[in-house]
Amino acid sequence: MKRILVLIACLLLTSAAFSQERGGFWHRLREAFIVHDTIYIYADSTATDAPHDFDHDDSIIDDEEEDDENEGGEIEFTGSIPTPFDTLDTDDKFKKVILFDNSTWAYFNIDKPEIPDSLSTDYWDTEIIHVTGVEWKDIPDNVDILLVDSIHSYCIPHPGPITSTFKYRKRHPHKGVDIGLNTGDAVYAAFDGVVRVAMPTRMSGGYGNVVVIRHVNGLETYYGHLSKYVVKPEDIVKAGELIGYGGSTGRSSGPHLHFETRYMGQAFDPERIFDFQSGTLRDEIFTLKKHYFNVNSHYGMSDQQSASASTNPPKNSGGGSSGAVYYKVKSGDTLSRIAKRHGTTVSKICKLNGIKATKTLQIGQRLRVK
Repeated sequence: MKRILVLIACLLLTSAAFSQERGGFWHRLREAFIVHDTIYIYADSTATDAPHDFDHDDSIIDDEEEDDENEGGEIEFTGSIPTPFDTLDTDDKFKKVILFDNSTWAYFNIDKPEIPDSLSTDYWDTEIIHVTGVEWKDIPDNVDILLVDSIHSYCIPHPGPITSTFKYRKRHPHKGVDIGLNTGDAVYAAFDGVVRVAMPTRMSGGYGNVVVIRHVNGLETYYGHLSKYVVKPEDIVKAGELIGYGGSTGRSSGPHLHFETRYMGQAFDPERIFDFQSGTLRDEIFTLKKHYFNVNSHYGMSDQQSASASTNPPKNSGGGSSGAVYYKVKSGDTLSRIAKRHGTTVSKICKLNGIKATKTLQIGQRLRVK
């Protein structure tokens, strides 16, 4: 009985709200779209199910068998056009349930990115930030990367000003760009892809809370210093999907987003791809050249200038060319014991990982030792 009364109240409030809109709800909306996880549709919209009675709503999320039988069908209405007044999440973030004011509901599919199986197999590791095992000699001198097409789109991670560029900074390579923001500002996925790393500050060192996404176009993007991330490894994400919130975690002097673009583990200037000022791509197809993988090579240089700045393989890039070695912390380990075991020093381990000698180690934490 309580459930019926709540439903009637919702319908009355919804009807009143829609009737006050200028031009009417159906006149204002032209096609299906999503606003803050609420899906609005029209009479000619398609969905994956015909409407169902609310009597069946206890099995909405688990009703996969019925959903498969009606895949691709249109919503067919009889009589007056029903008005959607709410949506429900399901176990699949790309599928919603729409509730209508005539006591029916229907599934609605949100476009899911097409992800090739090979994307999460080659050099895939969810516990190490940088890709390892890729040899410098195996990286092509030139490669054309299709950034977007009719299926896959893009999004600027955050619409803020560039506060620090791809360059040497205080004799240390800054292998990305810093985008100004406030703590709590939304950060979005740049392209469609799969989350490879979602790691807290205690495990990532200077990156703070960090997300790494591998994209269908072959790139990886890094999002550092987040106050919080809302994705996990193996999650499929769409370009423009919320992945976290800006902050100042890790080695940071204030709130900003540290954003990197990498190919086969090697970093290059993100401004070669994005015009952050206008919020657009510089081109749909990006020709990536091997001499871009040097912190002295940045957007705005001629090819001759870039090549002359990149006569040697980049050092400490996170790729296989640096011969990086990592160690997973076990019970009873100390920095001194780990350093002795790998023939190095505590100070070198601290420098490689951006930590202090007094840092408390966590079991399962990954440390770079060489």
